[in-house]
Amino acid sequence: MLGNIVLLVLDVVVGLFTLVLLARFFMQWLRVSFHNQVGQFVLAATDWLVRPLRRVMPGLMGLDLASLLPAWGLQTLYVFVELAVRGVPLGGNPAGVLLGLWGLGLLETLRMAIYLVFGVVLISAVLSWVSPHAPAAAVFHRLADPFLRPFRRVIPPIANVDLSPLVLLLVLQIVLMVLAGLRGNFAPLLFGT
Repeated sequence: MLGNIVLLVLDVVVGLFTLVLLARFFMQWLRVSFHNQVGQFVLAATDWLVRPLRRVMPGLMGLDLASLLPAWGLQTLYVFVELAVRGVPLGGNPAGVLLGLWGLGLLETLRMAIYLVFGVVLISAVLSWVSPHAPAAAVFHRLADPFLRPFRRVIPPIANVDLSPLVLLLVLQIVLMVLAGLRGNFAPLLFGT
């Protein structure tokens, strides 16, 4: 029971920090201004880690690796801790175990990125109905727009109602199911079977 409590607390802490790191990555990638409450929170929560990493880890083609790679590292570390706390014996060669942990960490990072996009699109849609001129609305619209744009080209509004967020959320759910199915592919690396 204590192990489950520890895993719950770690999952929440690591998950939230991963989401904030990914939010910083997306905001920089999509050129969303940090001069707002959301951006200031993201910077304040991640600067202590990202700024020192930028000295040794430059960006790649406009992508902020100093935000993305720590998110992946945190998820990989969490997967390792979860397996250790649950008493799962890791077998096989160490290189295979390391590759398996990295792969599972990557899948978890992708899962968290999808949750972030899911939340951003949902918040953007709700704000567009409830309070389209709220200070944070512009940030969420700018973050959601690149993901919604391909669907908006195909799905016309019906009576001025944009259905593209619903279709995108359905597609994201399908991607989450695919990612969950891929987790088992790393078992041979982790357990040496």
